Amino acid sequence: MFLLRSFIYLLCLAGVAFLIQLEGFDLQQNALYSEETLTEHMQDILTFLSCILFFYASRIYSETKIAALLLAALSAAMFVREFDTYLDMYVFDGAWQTIVYTLLALVILYLIVQKGHIYSSLKAYAQTPSYGICLSGLVTLLAFSRMMGKGEFWHSVMGEHYVRVVKNIIEEGIETLSYTLIFIAAIELVLFCQKQAKHAQVSFTERTA
Repeated sequence: MFLLRSFIYLLCLAGVAFLIQLEGFDLQQNALYSEETLTEHMQDILTFLSCILFFYASRIYSETKIAALLLAALSAAMFVREFDTYLDMYVFDGAWQTIVYTLLALVILYLIVQKGHIYSSLKAYAQTPSYGICLSGLVTLLAFSRMMGKGEFWHSVMGEHYVRVVKNIIEEGIETLSYTLIFIAAIELVLFCQKQAKHAQVSFTERTA
């Protein structure tokens, strides 16, 4: 089963890379990799699905509930941030900031209420297969993609031949890779929680039989 999942994840990452390339193959030198592109839509879908999966994981296994809810909230904030153009256009300017700050306030209130259980939940999550994958995705997203997407770097490398789309491809491609890793981490957490919940149910049945 582990090898099968690994192969599926390999195909998933290869498929994401192909879809990122698809815009370039289709539009060629007219490709912009801006807001209204397949790559951006993939990011929307990945962050939304990650949020749903992390939230589901929080509902089926109590030991990692707080950690899963925090990751669900983080994924929701990422989704809102990626969806900012539509929110600013169809709701009001600055809508995404309002939603994210509201979400942050709710998370802080929740953590205050659950402060006695935060460490144990995070520790339990750190022992799951999901942890390393999720951490890799977050580090790649928050640090590596930002450094590689710096305009000054690309201006320095290309000089007068600077082409913005090249920077966009690198930055958006790394971001999409990061979101894919976080999505895989969400899948792994759901599978882990389902397994643990099933074991807990079996143990309870044996004790009460």
